[in-house]
Amino acid sequence: MNVLDFARAFFDDSAHWQGPDGIPTRVLEHIGWSLEALAFAALIALPVGLVTGHLGRGGNAIALVATGARALPSFGLLILMFLWLGFGTLPVMIPLVVLAVPPILVTTYEAIRSLDPSPVDAARGMGMTEPRILFQVEIPVALPLILGGLRTAAIQIVSTATIAAYVSFGGLGRYIMDGLYQSDYEKVVGGAALVAGLALITLAVFWAVSRIAVSPGVRRGN
Repeated sequence: MNVLDFARAFFDDSAHWQGPDGIPTRVLEHIGWSLEALAFAALIALPVGLVTGHLGRGGNAIALVATGARALPSFGLLILMFLWLGFGTLPVMIPLVVLAVPPILVTTYEAIRSLDPSPVDAARGMGMTEPRILFQVEIPVALPLILGGLRTAAIQIVSTATIAAYVSFGGLGRYIMDGLYQSDYEKVVGGAALVAGLALITLAVFWAVSRIAVSPGVRRGN
């Protein structure tokens, strides 16, 4: 059997579409943890990136933090957190958040820092406060790049969340881990196909958000 045959056999099996191990349940678990990790990472990285980018300070520190976080192996960190904290959501969330913070932080900082200073200077000349300049001038123009950082982080989370199954968590990684353990390659291929499909859907969602949230003038300028 080739890969397509394995995938067809997996999705044609009605047993894979129902119960606690069914595709709908696993997909919802995977999406839930991915959204939670992305939300935590955004809450940490977006404010820091926006403020430091606006002030023009802390670029070296951000680069150092991002480089250090990227150097951490997600799987190794997952095992360490599991041994330290035991079962639960926290040992899974920590590696995913650590993975997602750098692209959001660095991209947000660079998005604000790389803006044309003319509109910002004009806003200051009009007497706008610094928070108003950030939220009404800088963020709207930098939004495409900021969304790009969030998109990169979301794709990394969706792909890496499969390792949660190694410490007996659910999600789509459950199919891959169980399939490898049982030498059931239908499950392995099916799980991998679902993860890839979810990643593509994530790309489509961010494209749609960008079309809605970014003004046409800013889109044309990019």
